[in-house]
Amino acid sequence: MSGDGGGGSSGSSSSAPGRFADYFVICGLDTETGLEPDELSALCQYIQASKAQDGGGRFISSSAEGENFEQTPLRRTFKSKVLARYPENVEWNPFDQDAVGMLCMPKGLSFKTQADAREPQFHSFIITREDGSRTFGFSLTFYEEVTSKQICSAMQTLYHMHNAEYDILHIPPTNDKDNCSSIEDCNGTSVSKLQRFNSYDISRDTLFVSKCICLITPMSFMKACRKVLEQLHQAVTSPQPPPLPLESFIYNILYEVPLPPAGRSLKFSGVYGPVICQRPSTSELPLFDFPVKEVFELLGVENMVQLFTCALLEFQILLYSQHYQRLMTVAETITALMFPFQWQHVYVPILPASLLHFLDAPVPYLMGLHSNGLDDRSKLELPQEANLCFVDIDNHYVELPEDLPQFPNKLEFIQEVSEILMAFGISPEGNLHCSESASKMKSLRTCDIVSDKRNGNLGGTPLNSYELLKENETIARLQALVKRTGVSLEKLEVREEIGSKKDLKVQCDEEEFKVYQLNIQVREVFANRFTQMFADYEVFVIQPSQDKESWFTNREQMQNFDKASFLSDQPEPYLPFLSRFLETQMFASFIDNKIMYHDDDDKDPILRVFDSRVDKIRLLNVRTPTLRTSMYQKCTTIDEAEKAIELRLAKIDHTAVHPHLLDMKIGQGKYEPGFFPKLQSDVLSTGPASNKWTKRNAPAQWRRKDRQKQHTEHLRLDNDQREKYIQEARNLGSTIRQPKLSNLSPSVIAQTNWKFVEGLLKECRNKTKRMLVEKMGREAVELGHGEVNITGVEENTLIASLCDLLERIWSHGLQVKQGKSALWSHLLHYQENRQRKPTSGSISTSGILLDSERRKSDASPAMSPLRVSLIQDMRHIQNISEIKTDVGKARAWVRLSMEKKLLSRHLKHLLSDHELTKKLYKRYAFLRCDDEKEQFLYHLLSFNAVDYFCFTNVFTTILIPYHILIVPSKKLGGSMFTANPWICISGELGETGVLQIPRNTLEMTFECQNLGKLTTVQIGHDNSGLYAKWLVEYVMVRNEVTGHTYKFPCGRWLGKGIDDGSLERILVGELLTSHSEVDERQCRTPPLQQSPSMIRRFVTISPNNKPKLNTGQIQESIGEAVNGIVKHFHKPEKERGSLTLLLCGEGGLVSALEQVFQHGFKSSRLFKNVFIWDFLEKAQGYYEALDQNELAPEENWQKRARSFCHFVTAINNTPRNIGKDGKFQMLVCLGARDHLLHHWIALLADCPITTQMYEDTALIKDHTLVNSLIRVLQTLQEFNIILEASLVKGIDI
Repeated sequence: MSGDGGGGSSGSSSSAPGRFADYFVICGLDTETGLEPDELSALCQYIQASKAQDGGGRFISSSAEGENFEQTPLRRTFKSKVLARYPENVEWNPFDQDAVGMLCMPKGLSFKTQADAREPQFHSFIITREDGSRTFGFSLTFYEEVTSKQICSAMQTLYHMHNAEYDILHIPPTNDKDNCSSIEDCNGTSVSKLQRFNSYDISRDTLFVSKCICLITPMSFMKACRKVLEQLHQAVTSPQPPPLPLESFIYNILYEVPLPPAGRSLKFSGVYGPVICQRPSTSELPLFDFPVKEVFELLGVENMVQLFTCALLEFQILLYSQHYQRLMTVAETITALMFPFQWQHVYVPILPASLLHFLDAPVPYLMGLHSNGLDDRSKLELPQEANLCFVDIDNHYVELPEDLPQFPNKLEFIQEVSEILMAFGISPEGNLHCSESASKMKSLRTCDIVSDKRNGNLGGTPLNSYELLKENETIARLQALVKRTGVSLEKLEVREEIGSKKDLKVQCDEEEFKVYQLNIQVREVFANRFTQMFADYEVFVIQPSQDKESWFTNREQMQNFDKASFLSDQPEPYLPFLSRFLETQMFASFIDNKIMYHDDDDKDPILRVFDSRVDKIRLLNVRTPTLRTSMYQKCTTIDEAEKAIELRLAKIDHTAVHPHLLDMKIGQGKYEPGFFPKLQSDVLSTGPASNKWTKRNAPAQWRRKDRQKQHTEHLRLDNDQREKYIQEARNLGSTIRQPKLSNLSPSVIAQTNWKFVEGLLKECRNKTKRMLVEKMGREAVELGHGEVNITGVEENTLIASLCDLLERIWSHGLQVKQGKSALWSHLLHYQENRQRKPTSGSISTSGILLDSERRKSDASPAMSPLRVSLIQDMRHIQNISEIKTDVGKARAWVRLSMEKKLLSRHLKHLLSDHELTKKLYKRYAFLRCDDEKEQFLYHLLSFNAVDYFCFTNVFTTILIPYHILIVPSKKLGGSMFTANPWICISGELGETGVLQIPRNTLEMTFECQNLGKLTTVQIGHDNSGLYAKWLVEYVMVRNEVTGHTYKFPCGRWLGKGIDDGSLERILVGELLTSHSEVDERQCRTPPLQQSPSMIRRFVTISPNNKPKLNTGQIQESIGEAVNGIVKHFHKPEKERGSLTLLLCGEGGLVSALEQVFQHGFKSSRLFKNVFIWDFLEKAQGYYEALDQNELAPEENWQKRARSFCHFVTAINNTPRNIGKDGKFQMLVCLGARDHLLHHWIALLADCPITTQMYEDTALIKDHTLVNSLIRVLQTLQEFNIILEASLVKGIDI
């Protein structure tokens, strides 16, 4: 059978795994080989100890190779061996000696003397195979007296060596009393000395060594296995021998106890009492047998929910505790609560000491690290912490990664979980703050009241738990928060325990039943969050068009879920969490599963359960449509789920064969209290010839059905499925689920690291591709291709995940960790180096000008180009006081570099300092694999194809320097200009207010709060002095941090009595793309483009100097302008561009209507310019006169005429000095805002003034054309047009 976790479950019953346990294993001290130091873990301990001791380095003497002489011999680790296993091998689950040995005793053997506490310790572990399937181990470690003389004397010798070594290194203190070099010298302090040394004296002390018995099982029945092992151990330590030889019980559990089928319960015999286990049916939540209670007591609800959020978003999670079982319980609980999602990455709940280097893994992981209880967190050197969630279980403490989004409805969720915990007498805060006794009291109190209720002492009045909980801090905190969300806490119910009204007698004891109850209640509440959140997920699954096989091979390229549409339906507060969650591997795999089993009956069991729950919710919601609201739906499935368990426990479905005497050789199985006997292997190595019970109690269809369920409960898969899954596991880039638990040779470590490097590169390729596809997709949509599908939230998510990837790459293979962000610390080293040798550095980094910038500078006056400098960009970030942490700085720097399209270039510069990279990174690090590094930079280069505003849009409150350049016309005496000019710049996030420009300066830099993307510039002057006429070509404004440059064309005069008499103009600008030549761009502001020549200025000049247009072209331009506005409102809000451009820019609504009114306009007088505004004022006069005579036709018409006059008057009375064209622009904008344009056009078309001022061929006189124009303008009625303040300053209508 292949070593990757056997298949063949379709074969005969002997290979069909139907047994409760696969192996019984004994690990411990092998007296033949004696004491072998466990080099790897000793080395790790040594390194830690020498870090802890300053100057600890000098203790490494040549004789200390691998052994740590700081540690006394009793504290050192020695190799443990698998001493025996029964049976030798089972084909469906090949025995993995290294893994079992390492995980049974993760720290190797430990020795103690009679002076130490020697409590037996239970812990469980998991072995994950290459294909993702799992085997479970349960081990009980206890201490046995060492009987071998050699071992005792070896220990004594080690002590002599250690003491001698110790005395040489530690000069005895001057205090005489302590000045005794050997124990015999001085009786007074011998005890303290003994303790200090954990000394061992062969003549006085008894030596004990750890031994462990272990069950390896296909399913995780933790409580049952614990009972079995504890009863076996009890049999060994009790003064009376057990009722039968131990072989009988072990044989029974290995060969005669079946796995309970789904939905059934099973009872079998331990040494001293019955053991009961039950397995959920296929319509319930999958099997989970660890006590949830313990996790909430250790961490508290709040911490637990935060940790849960980290796991869902696939952060790296490191659990830390001195109890192996705690590590396992927390890890298994977190992954079980994720239902229906499954953790897809490295999962090692107990990391053996010899695998510590695995913390370097640059991938998401969930690992458990054993602490020795002495060192605190600060001693722990972790390779990377930028996206690490560190959980110190024993100290009730969780360290979260930065900017962790809130879990949706977090407060109500915490409240719902707290209610359940309190019903069971558990404080939502967890029990670590209070001493043991206090916590007992707390739990007693709630429990007693609840049981009092059962005994009727409360006379049926509802229990006012609120009073009772007033002193509980969590609830007090919750109340303050929940008040804001409008949920009253008075209604907080302490659930009455089911036990109160039970008629059924449960077969297990009350305590055990409570554990089952609490588990299922909490799990149902967690599962309900996902059924509510993803109630309509199926609608958004994108079913592949091709057949399964080709879909399987191309799935990395395939979008499997319509994320944008799904997110657009979600309540705003959920988005930060959901948009990130939809990007995770676990979500992708969940949807892939859905697609793979779309129509098959053999749907993935987890999916089947989830889908059936979702269907129920959907049925409910037909009657009460609460989908899509953020109304919190409490869990309603608890009672039903609890009932199922209760029924199974009340009526046991199956009782296994009782243990019986075996055919053993006489004289074996001798009983010696305190020693685990050497078992007789011939009776244990094979099972009964015919497995009657498999046939008798497991009808054929059971077995068939079971196979389909096996995957969920991490059992074996049949061969085809296995191939598929192995294939899949490799495809997903989650190449490593668990490190190979073997004795690690350098080559194995190298291979693992190589897999990581490949994985990182693949992830980089996929991420860049995904981001580009999204971004290009969006830009393509703006050009009219495809469907839009990315929102601002999602873009932020993608960039955040790129930052995480960069942090992981930068922390792979780090020599020494400094600070939490590996990337930022590398940048700081680089900065320091550059400042040390500025001479050589300045040429290479600071002198680079972007070529495009250089080309620009040759043209007409332009700004001096910005330098491209990595250090400069770092300084910008260092100057932002709002960013406090290294991780935050690194992220901001990445965002800035992306916005400037310099990310690849900057990183290339950073890595071109090979000396530095060598100094900081080990040989195997990603950043030292040249080919991969090149490819990685190449992938990042592709971001330059698209525009990001990921810095500007995120850091909205920071101060930014802006540089302004005003370019007046060269021809017409700009130098004689005497007035005082001013300027005001507006952007999407704010405006500057009026800035006075010193006279004769055309360039200036000023600082103000981030304006976002710039939209308009108002420019004007105070009309003072002799020559107050100014012809401005254009204005340029540049953001000095991001380098974005905007051009605002003008090309008109500012001055009384020239052009349209305007003293101020509103210019609409656009971002210059770095490669465009300044002058070739067409201008976007409708007024004249170049400064008009003297003669042409006296004629009314149509916008943009275009030749006169015919009516068809004018209609087309109106259609396009209106269409642009309609499209704008159909985009998600976060993606809309500037509305100002669409109204006042080139080809905008104002210029299109200007063409309408210019068409056929009589401009007979040669020397006086007539403007459209003159016509509008005359029309206004006409209507006002009409109003006085009250000759007005119908009511409607009168209303329109009044509104028109009101607006024109208001605009004329504005204190601003805007010219006639500016007033026309303002009128159009206001008319669009108030949906009046089409009324006004109808009004003007019928006005007698029109007859006087327009030719007969004019568009405005053609009724059909006017009607079609009115229809087009009517489409704007449904939109809420909000005007930028600069357009309507000084007018309040």
